[in-house]
Amino acid sequence: MSEQAVPVPGRPLLIVDDDTTFARVLTRALTSRGFEVISTDNADDARALTRRHQPRYCVLDLKLGDENGLRLIPELQTLVPDIRILLLTGYASIATAVEAIKRGAHDYLAKPVDADAVVRALLDGDAGGESDDPLDAPDAPLPLRRLEWEHIQRVLTECEGNISETARRLGMHRRTLQRKLSKHPVRERPEEG
Repeated sequence: MSEQAVPVPGRPLLIVDDDTTFARVLTRALTSRGFEVISTDNADDARALTRRHQPRYCVLDLKLGDENGLRLIPELQTLVPDIRILLLTGYASIATAVEAIKRGAHDYLAKPVDADAVVRALLDGDAGGESDDPLDAPDAPLPLRRLEWEHIQRVLTECEGNISETARRLGMHRRTLQRKLSKHPVRERPEEG
């Protein structure tokens, strides 16, 4: 890490992710980069660890079993006002990114993500550097399937992760919505031709 900010000594980094394999790999990678890492797989333990250890950084997963990581952002910031929160998700959408930033996350990355990207996202603000705006609008219109995904994510965010209420508002069966949510978002591919 040449000429980049370094972790704050004495203040750990908290990882909150219910994917234990991902959390273990990320913990190892961030520890090798100089962070003192503590981790948990649920919101209750995240609150307790935050109270006890006053972490400087938090890598927070959007989906924590039945819980929503978005709800945890303001709670963690109330406990530690200067905490830098990076929200990670395997189901990236513009609506979720906007909501994460509104709730106080400092950055937002889509999984899969490597440790170097996590370190950059966490430390760029400490170094005073400007990061690229993750919410830049695309130049070309989004494909229809991607627009559907974005709309579902926006309504799901408005319903605070409540699947039944989201399905009701979208006018679809709950199982249909769950099937759509279980798929990763549509990737935009450049047109060939």
